[in-house]
Amino acid sequence: MTLIEALKKGDMPETVVLASEGEPLTLEQIAEDIIAGVTVVPCNNKRTLERPSGIGRGLRVKVNANIGTSADCASIDYEIEKLKSAVDAGADAVMDLSTGGDIDGVRKEVVKRSPVPVGTVPIYQAAILAQEKHGSIVKMTPDEMFDSIERHAADGVDFVTVHCGVTTEALRCLEETGRVADIVSRGGAFLAGWIIYNERENPLYEDFDRLLEIARKYDLTLSLGDGFRPGAVADATDSAQIQELVTLGRLVKRCREANVQVMVEGPGHVPVNQVAENVRLAKEITDGAPFYVLGPLVTDVAPGYDHIVAGMGGLLAAYAGADFLCYVTPREHLGLPGPEDVKEGVIVTRIAAHAADLGRNPSFFMKWDNEMSRQRKALHWEAQMRLSIDPKRAREILSSSGVEDEKGCSMCGEFCAMKFIAEFLGTEKSVC
Repeated sequence: MTLIEALKKGDMPETVVLASEGEPLTLEQIAEDIIAGVTVVPCNNKRTLERPSGIGRGLRVKVNANIGTSADCASIDYEIEKLKSAVDAGADAVMDLSTGGDIDGVRKEVVKRSPVPVGTVPIYQAAILAQEKHGSIVKMTPDEMFDSIERHAADGVDFVTVHCGVTTEALRCLEETGRVADIVSRGGAFLAGWIIYNERENPLYEDFDRLLEIARKYDLTLSLGDGFRPGAVADATDSAQIQELVTLGRLVKRCREANVQVMVEGPGHVPVNQVAENVRLAKEITDGAPFYVLGPLVTDVAPGYDHIVAGMGGLLAAYAGADFLCYVTPREHLGLPGPEDVKEGVIVTRIAAHAADLGRNPSFFMKWDNEMSRQRKALHWEAQMRLSIDPKRAREILSSSGVEDEKGCSMCGEFCAMKFIAEFLGTEKSVC
């Protein structure tokens, strides 16, 4: 029985109860939204999550962190270190995108150790195995694609990215657009190449019912991937991207009919003036399905700072209605992130998510900011550190500033505005 089916029967799974904690909506509202398909709580029925996350309408904007091996860096221990860094920094989910070394071993260990939902992209492993077995990625069989998805589900993965919208029709649109960056999605590129080489439709689209059977068996949440997401701001919102989105909208309806949880992935590289429209289109075309965005990155010229670029785009997207932000690290476009990169990416994305939450529901989410402001007014430094989104970083900077107690000001010294005006307003003792 899937989570949706349980809720339709009137049951209230513990996973939903846990996911509702700290949210502005009631447990009953969240349950209704899961049934309606506008919220998901990814959780494979083969495992119990310590920190499940609700992703969808009216909920706190969630943050995902990508980890995973490559052919050049394939240590399981290193991936677990990155997992810990992501979780400690406050990630609501992680995705294992491993492409090197013991891929099965890494995935199983990540699932075993992660208290938050784990996602994967099974087509990566299917492609790697096809390269080894057949000598070419495009020679993988449809059975090998579906076997890889079930393999991941059987290991307890909670959600999978599946590029079902990479179709012959969308590919024709791509060929007509003359993109700057063509296809930047790895899964999208694999399947586009497969379609061209085999001269047939994408099996994940053509045999979508088979995918739904796997999802129902494991209560696997499907994250419908954006294989034609723009990889350059000049390519945003073109016909290939929109055609894929239209296809995903139809597949969302089929997921809901099958009582399978589903969310939709979005761009990508998008200039600032198109971010809100991209979210509006996605929500309209997919009938309010939870929307999961990578960034988006609002400029292409900031390697080394792309986590900040993505934070800007993520804030705009989340404020416009996106539900789930995939982080970007300082190493985006440059290399595989390490534990510190993972932490920095999560923190920057959490800042963007919280800023969007403040705009979307200030009466609920402003409490944290108001408490920080009160403690700033009182120059209560230790309280400010506790309330910081990254207490360790805040303490390091405060320590280097040489402030010894609450009588000191870290920036203004004896000319502190708050200390000065408090003497005249009589509020210097007003905050405890």
